Amino acid sequence: MSTLSRTIGLSLLVLATSSALAQSPPAAPGHMSHSRAERPSHVQLGPRPFFLVDDMADGPLKRDLQRCAKRGDFTPRDFSIGHRGAAMQFPEHTRESYTAAARMGAGIVECDVTFTKDKALVCRHAQNDLHTTTNILVTPLAAKCTQPFVPAVLDADGKLVTPAKAECRTSDITLAEFKTLRGKMDAFNPAARTPEQYLGGTANWRTDLYSGPSSGTLMTHAESIELFKQLGVKMTPELKSPSVAMPFDGFTQQAYAQKMIDEYKAAKVPPRDVFPQSFDIGDVLYWVNNEASFGKQAVYLDDANSVTDLPDLKTLAGYKSQGIHFWAPPTFALLAAEGGKIVPSQAAKDARAAGLGLITWTLERSGILADGNNGWYHQTFDSAVKTEGDMLQALHVLAKEVGVVGVFSDWPATTTFYANCMNLR
Repeated sequence: MSTLSRTIGLSLLVLATSSALAQSPPAAPGHMSHSRAERPSHVQLGPRPFFLVDDMADGPLKRDLQRCAKRGDFTPRDFSIGHRGAAMQFPEHTRESYTAAARMGAGIVECDVTFTKDKALVCRHAQNDLHTTTNILVTPLAAKCTQPFVPAVLDADGKLVTPAKAECRTSDITLAEFKTLRGKMDAFNPAARTPEQYLGGTANWRTDLYSGPSSGTLMTHAESIELFKQLGVKMTPELKSPSVAMPFDGFTQQAYAQKMIDEYKAAKVPPRDVFPQSFDIGDVLYWVNNEASFGKQAVYLDDANSVTDLPDLKTLAGYKSQGIHFWAPPTFALLAAEGGKIVPSQAAKDARAAGLGLITWTLERSGILADGNNGWYHQTFDSAVKTEGDMLQALHVLAKEVGVVGVFSDWPATTTFYANCMNLR
C-alpha cells in the first residue's frame, strides 16, 4: 500500500480504520485516561501521511487533510495502535520496533505473547516463528528446532521442486537462550539451499535497513511492559495460541492466560491501560469471568478469512451478552465497495447494532495498493481503490461511518496523523 517505496526504497500501506463507536461499550481505546506526562509532546510522522494526502483525488476530505498537514504539531493518539510495533520497517516485536511506533504517536502498542521452554512469557507473533523472525537458523540453537533446516530441492533448470523448510519454536529453547537471538524482518526464501539464504525473502516494499547486528532486540513480555511504561503508551497484549499441546509440562491454557495478566499486576499497570486480546474466545471469557478489571477491555479477535466466515447479528449480540465489549475483525470485514465508493459492510452495521466496540487490523501491510491486486486485507473493497491516497478515504469511512475506536497499523504515523486531523483521541 505504498508508492513511497519508489522514492525512499520502501512501501508502506494505508488502509483503514478509525473513530469511536457511538454505542456504549466500556470506555474505548481512545477514551481512557492516561498519564500523558510521560508521552512525547509531539510526534515524528515523516513524509508518508503527507504523500498519501497529496495522492488523494480532489475533494473535501483531501482539502481538510491538506489544511491539517500545515499544522506541524501532532500528538500521540490512542486511536493509533502499533501493530507489533512499527513492523513495516523494523523487525517486529523488538525494542526498536516498539520505540519507533511510540515516536510515530501510537497511543497503544502490541506485544504478542507466547512462552519459552521454561514457561517464560516473551513477545513473538507466534510460538513457532523463530525461523522466520530471528536469526536462530544461523546460531547453535538451530539444532534445538522442532524442524531443523531442510534445503530446497531444485530441478536441473533451477526450478523449485520442494521448498526449503524449518520450524523453530520459542518452546524449543529457554528464556536465556531466547535472549541471545536477534530479530529480523519476518520473511524466508523458499528456494534457499542454506540457512543463510533462508533468512532472506523480505518483501520489496519493506526494508532490511533496521535488521543489522546491533538492532533487533528481542523482549520478554515483562520487559515490554516496562518499556511501554517508559514510552507512556497503553498496552494491548495478544495471547497467542500455543503450537505445543496444552497442558505443556503442567502449564495449562488458563494458567497461561492468567500469567499474562499477573505480569501487568506485578508491574502495577492500571487495568484501564491494558487491552488483552485473543483469537480464542475461551481466553477472552476467562478474563471476563476471572479478571473483571482487565476483562472489561478484553478484545475478541476474529480470524475470518472471507465474508462468509463472519458472524451474523445474533452471534455478535451473543458476544455482548457474555460480557465481551470489543470485537476486532480484519479490515475487509468492515468495508465494502458500492458504486465505486468505499462503504460500511453489513458486518459493521450488525456489530454496531449489537453494541460492540470495534477495532480493526491491519494498516500498512500490503505493499502498493493501486495495482488492482491488493489481496486479503482489501478483498471486499479493492475495486474502489484507484490510488494509494484512497486508503485515507477508507480510513475516513472506518472512522466516521463504521465507528472503529482503534486501528492497528504497521506504520502508525498514518493513523496518528488522521486521528489528529479528525480530533480523535
